[in-house]
Amino acid sequence: MPIKERIGTVISNKMQKTIVVAVESKYKSPIYSKFKIRTKKYLVHDEFNECKIGDQVIVSETRPLSRRKCWVLKKILNKDLNIN
Repeated sequence: MPIKERIGTVISNKMQKTIVVAVESKYKSPIYSKFKIRTKKYLVHDEFNECKIGDQVIVSETRPLSRRKCWVLKKILNKDLNIN
């Protein structure tokens, strides 16, 4: 069975070793035939706290690490250059 991977944007890094990643997916509405965007949030394990808000990341599925956290950070694609 292949490992699931998602590409998303970091929207929160306030927890220790955990980030929240928003993953957007487009789908076509069956009634109106318009494309809509669905956003889903995932809790992701970030072992070294290296992600900042706005980073583009690749996450992969793993065994459950806590009640809601079953994804792990695989790679940071783009670092956000905005320093707040």
